[in-house]
Amino acid sequence: MSESEAASVEMEKSKAHIITAIIEYVPKAVVSQTIIKKTTGNVTVSSLDAGEELGAKISPFDTYIQIIDGAAEIVINTKKYMLKLGEGIVIPAHSTHCINANEQFKMISTVIKSGYED
Repeated sequence: MSESEAASVEMEKSKAHIITAIIEYVPKAVVSQTIIKKTTGNVTVSSLDAGEELGAKISPFDTYIQIIDGAAEIVINTKKYMLKLGEGIVIPAHSTHCINANEQFKMISTVIKSGYED
């Protein structure tokens, strides 16, 4: 797997955009663009070329994944979910998860960092 390219600069506010056009596919790469980044959470759009993956990790926060192009395999605590265009899933906090690109796809990832004070 190649190194992920990431742009950490937020998108321009109060300017309309086409979400699927924010990033392009790059051969043999994972590319990410930050939409919003705050201490309470962030929104990122990513593209993964076929054969790439976001390896197993555990996040202390809930993460919502929505597929905006193509289809992806999301594995949460060893259970596989096949998500296609327009579908989404919440990855629960403290769950082991990975994301596999059996075909190229783009997704929006939303991490919510507040609400864990309880």
